[in-house]
Amino acid sequence: MIHAFLLVVLIGEVQQPKPMIFRSIDVCQYYAKRIPQQYGNYSYSSMVPPEHRITAYCKPIYTQDGPNIYDHWTSNGGHVSLRY
Repeated sequence: MIHAFLLVVLIGEVQQPKPMIFRSIDVCQYYAKRIPQQYGNYSYSSMVPPEHRITAYCKPIYTQDGPNIYDHWTSNGGHVSLRY
């Protein structure tokens, strides 16, 4: 068993299936920050219908170690690369 971070993604108020689990909180937070920004200009986020608003955050969990845990390494000047 390991401590890891579950990326929780909500569209509207519905949690999306097939969660992603990361060993590193830094990589999890990278995706949690990027996912809600995929639709562009958030200075007008109040104009996005509530059922289309995306929220993402990282939740610490205790889980079985295995191949379904995303890992990362840093290369190319600090860019994050993932392997699955």
